[in-house]
Amino acid sequence: MTDQSIVPATVEPTEPAELPALIREAGGAARFAFEEFFHGQIRNPFTRKAYLHSIRLFSDWCVARGLELVRVTPADVGRFLDSLPVALPTRKLHLAALRRFFDAFVMRHVLILNPALSVRSERYQVVEGKTPEITVEHARRLLKSSAVSLDVGRRDFAVIGILIYTAARVGAVAKLRRRDFYEVGDQFCLRFHEKGGKVREIPVRHDLQLSLNEYLDQSGLRLADPASPLFRTAIRRTKRLTTKPMSADDMARMVKRRLRDAGLSSRLSPHSFRGTAARGRGRSGGRIVDRRSCSCMARSQLPLNEKSKKT
Repeated sequence: MTDQSIVPATVEPTEPAELPALIREAGGAARFAFEEFFHGQIRNPFTRKAYLHSIRLFSDWCVARGLELVRVTPADVGRFLDSLPVALPTRKLHLAALRRFFDAFVMRHVLILNPALSVRSERYQVVEGKTPEITVEHARRLLKSSAVSLDVGRRDFAVIGILIYTAARVGAVAKLRRRDFYEVGDQFCLRFHEKGGKVREIPVRHDLQLSLNEYLDQSGLRLADPASPLFRTAIRRTKRLTTKPMSADDMARMVKRRLRDAGLSSRLSPHSFRGTAARGRGRSGGRIVDRRSCSCMARSQLPLNEKSKKT
């Protein structure tokens, strides 16, 4: 007999990556190493997507010049990087992808040497961050400008409230499921699945709790499947929510749209809330979130005087 209480975990299927022409023409061993690298070694879907984009660009560059995989040299890798019309950090990302990719091919004896290993790129150092902070007044202005008469408005209000009051990454907010908003005694908590496999539970302040409960009640998600997404996409014409989860890009576009509607700077982004919450700026009683109680911020991200108080 099968135990009905045992429910198998749901795993979203991953579409197999299409073989670039450079790999497809290199034979069976190259195909095996390609599939092992992208579907066996790389588990993070965002890293897989970024690396796959780099390999496809390099494959198209080689095919256009009649290069075969076994004939690729460090000079070819350097010329490819020089031909990219991108910023230096993006060029360094492409180089990192090629190094790991060719290293996997060396391990599987498809190549003798890693042609990207000896290639160097320019130094790049950021002294000051480029992401502007959003002030407390502007955060309040953004919340006030969000209409909550429809399910979409309540959803956007709740997402922006989470970004403001928890300083969570937009990617972690997009991963929230219905079961990740739950009651513990006399308060509610949100469970975030951060990058690197980290799970963080953050208490929800009273006004954010009210907005989340109103969103669940009015949208009909109060009794939804615990594994279903907490924040869902909407049909543009009817403004009704679907069963498809919002992605991090969807939320970033939504925040940009709400910032524009509120008359705020277009340079602001979801990451602007993290900088403001970490520093806790504002007048007395005007802090968006207490940096000491914000467990989603890593200890290394606190100012130096905060570290000294903990040691």
